[in-house]
Amino acid sequence: MSALGRPGGAHESPSLKTITLAFTGASGLPFGLRLLDCLVAAQCRVYLVYSSAAQVVAKQECALSIPAQPREAERMFRERSGAAEGQIRVFAREDWNAPVASGSNPADAMVVCPCSMGTLGAIAHGLADNLIERAADVMLKERRPLVLVPRETPLSTIHLANMLALAQAGAVILPPSPGFYTHPSSIADLVDFVVARILDQLQVPHSLVPRWAGDRDGPPIGTSA
Repeated sequence: MSALGRPGGAHESPSLKTITLAFTGASGLPFGLRLLDCLVAAQCRVYLVYSSAAQVVAKQECALSIPAQPREAERMFRERSGAAEGQIRVFAREDWNAPVASGSNPADAMVVCPCSMGTLGAIAHGLADNLIERAADVMLKERRPLVLVPRETPLSTIHLANMLALAQAGAVILPPSPGFYTHPSSIADLVDFVVARILDQLQVPHSLVPRWAGDRDGPPIGTSA
């Protein structure tokens, strides 16, 4: 590892991706947890940050108790996902010394999954009151990929305006909207559909769902005959 803690040492693959992953308090933590597992399986390095509200959601939706202390959380997520030592690094929300807090050492990409409307609004307006917001701000200013997975319905005009502002600033707005042309038979299939779309945005290889080949003699999905 280089002196700044980024990939690039002689013993590391030049294709190794470092992804910042943030969990916030919106419903949909199964998407974030599955994404974490897939990033680990793809041998990405993951910098993980989560809000206190995300801890509540994890308990409610996944019966998962996320430790408050980063070292304990790091150990738990590493064991849960089968990650290698050092592959997952967990940072506290107020850890301003974390690499993701500076444009001199940003990750290759960042995903906020799930993304609450509060976090989305804060990022849209350039606020940086915690490490999640600051890391996202760094992605935008450094012109690096930022994927936001907002889980809310219905959407107010304020939500839509914030999403438009972020899209214009370069972020990808990726609502967790699964398609049904793959004939999903379980909730896990629906989760994988969304996670596959996120991985595509990150250019991380996967085989979660079959690619749409299409019928050359018929209309593409989403159009009329």
